[in-house]
Amino acid sequence: MEFDQRVHKPSKYVGRLPEILVRENGVCFLNLIRVGNFVLRRLLLVLCMAFAGCDDHPWNDPYPYEKGDANTLYTAFQERPKHLDPAQSYSEPEWVIIGHVYEPPLQYHYLKRPFILEPSTAVTMPEVKYFNQAGTPLNEESLSKDVAYTDYIIRIKPGIYYQSHPAFAKDASGNYYYHALSEKSAKKYQILRDFKQQGTRELLAEDYVYQIKRLAEPNIASPIFGLMSQHIMGLKELRETLMQSAVVSDGMEQDLRYVSLSGVEVLDKYTYRIRLIGKYPQFQYWLAMSFFCPIPWEVAKFYAQKGLQRHNISLDWYPVGTGAFQLTENNPDRRMILEKNPNFREERYPSEGMPEDMELGLLENAGKRLPMLDKIIFTLEKEDIPYWNKFLQGYYDISGISSDNFSSAIRLMEGGLALSDTLKNKGIRLQTSVAPGIWYWGFNMGDEIVGGYTEKARNLRHAIQLAFNVDEFISIFINGRGVHARGPIPPDIFGFATQPKVVVTDIEKAKALLKAAEISEGLTLYLDAAITGDPDEIAVHAWLQKQFQKIGIHLVIRGTDYNRYQEKLRLGTVQLYFAGWHGDYPDPENFLFLLYGPNSSAKFEGENWSNYSNPIFDKNFENIRSLQNSSERLQGIQDMVNVLEKDLPWIWGFYPKSYALYHGWVEARKPMSIGNNALKYVKIDPKLRAKQRLLWNSPIIWPFWTILSLLLVILVPAFILFWRKEHISLERV
Repeated sequence: MEFDQRVHKPSKYVGRLPEILVRENGVCFLNLIRVGNFVLRRLLLVLCMAFAGCDDHPWNDPYPYEKGDANTLYTAFQERPKHLDPAQSYSEPEWVIIGHVYEPPLQYHYLKRPFILEPSTAVTMPEVKYFNQAGTPLNEESLSKDVAYTDYIIRIKPGIYYQSHPAFAKDASGNYYYHALSEKSAKKYQILRDFKQQGTRELLAEDYVYQIKRLAEPNIASPIFGLMSQHIMGLKELRETLMQSAVVSDGMEQDLRYVSLSGVEVLDKYTYRIRLIGKYPQFQYWLAMSFFCPIPWEVAKFYAQKGLQRHNISLDWYPVGTGAFQLTENNPDRRMILEKNPNFREERYPSEGMPEDMELGLLENAGKRLPMLDKIIFTLEKEDIPYWNKFLQGYYDISGISSDNFSSAIRLMEGGLALSDTLKNKGIRLQTSVAPGIWYWGFNMGDEIVGGYTEKARNLRHAIQLAFNVDEFISIFINGRGVHARGPIPPDIFGFATQPKVVVTDIEKAKALLKAAEISEGLTLYLDAAITGDPDEIAVHAWLQKQFQKIGIHLVIRGTDYNRYQEKLRLGTVQLYFAGWHGDYPDPENFLFLLYGPNSSAKFEGENWSNYSNPIFDKNFENIRSLQNSSERLQGIQDMVNVLEKDLPWIWGFYPKSYALYHGWVEARKPMSIGNNALKYVKIDPKLRAKQRLLWNSPIIWPFWTILSLLLVILVPAFILFWRKEHISLERV
């Protein structure tokens, strides 16, 4: 029978089902089946994805290719690093990276405060020797005027090796694989990983000498050349010599092995000497900065090849050091990855610190080998809200607190600020520290109204300070993240104790000073400001005008772009201004120099934007900057502070206070506002983090099951009806 033949070929009936159903049951029923089929397929797809995601990764994990319990620290950066060459880098986003890749001879002790220096790659602290003009040795207490030059003799530890890198790779004959690439052969190398051969070698004293020479290289344009040329003997002359080289015109770094620098010399394989002009004790702090890290000549020569520069294969992009970590991925538009350097020397977590460190758990890792992390992933987060949300989800281990999130993270208590209950319940901890910096409102001492050293001018400046409610400014505009300043020297810096008590707002006293100065109401003053477009700017300016209105002074804000503002500061054409300074190193000289007469911006293009000049202050400054910390130095600082208190070139603003949040799986760590290698001391509990991530990011799937159940309730009867109709249709056929 024909019927039987068709039963054995069901595909014919399946192909005709739409036609049969339309004919027998109408279009509406057919559409219902099609919709049900579509929805079921989508639900099955969702369910498959759900079951596929049942591993150590939550569904919304931004690191799908990273192992959930890996010993990796996750953090973020919001500003793209521009330079990773230690001779050029001079910003915090860059130092966070290169501070863990490179090692200067000295570093700051992780736990001790105030900050103190200790050897890093050096065997001991530098041996310092003083000499007069005739070359006769002098003692440490010698006056600056008697010291013609100072020698810093630095001995580094043997057995320290660089990270593996193609610049060190040699063939069996001892020739370097990649030091003589033609432009054509260099085209095949797009990234550093394209170089298959790798090598390493021991850290030598000559590597530190080579880097110091690079500070004078015109093609590098180091930001500290001007300052260092005043101190390192022969550095200025070396720049002049290199400027005459024909190589300068092509913009490529020169081979500096065979040029001499009179003030810097290799004494033996592991020892070098730096000779300074006169006496400059603060130079020891520079030896803990990246500018004085080692650069091997092999690396400089490798990166100086034109073909590689065209592909951005350069020291500015791929740093090479002996530090705890190495940069294995540099994609500043997305993420940067530091991984443990397998060649890193043996270094242990400190076993001593401050009295409170034991109670805070900061000595629990004493003696453990560093670093304690295997990897650090920095992800670019330009906006605060995504950064904050990912931190709350556990995808960033550390976070600051932006102004937008401050109210939800911090609550005001009788004893001050505290962490919100929501964050506490997540095991998040708050850590605060006062940074070595200061923000202030400055007077231009060269101005005919607010400047000068007459009693009238001093009374005007003191009256304005008494009208300023700095605590109110801190509370309103920076969410309490500041400490009312007592003077130019921040806490934890030698000399801080010499400063007077905080000035309390006193309007009546301020008006009395104006009356004594014979200044009537209605005086107009001008404050120059850089306009950034920040929404708070208008409110800040209104607040400033209100402070002056309290004592009958009209303040006009002269807004301009940042470059024009900087030019006005440099030329000394401002009347009042607002500025800040973050210390390069923890010494009072690094703050007091902002008011040293010979640093006047208008006269000498220095950083003294107030153009303040007082002979007593200047004489004491010249004395204390050549002294080690002692009672004599403290007395000199006290005399300077007394002069400043009388002249008042600044309205003492505030010392910035940083707030940092850490998840419970990040072990106790100490804020390190000076020094850039703190992450090598960090330890985490990756298993706890993985557990918390899953808990906090569990998907909500009950709506899927609810919808599926409803669809089944609707579609099952339809399918039963469909099945019945199918059989009826087949029988008719």
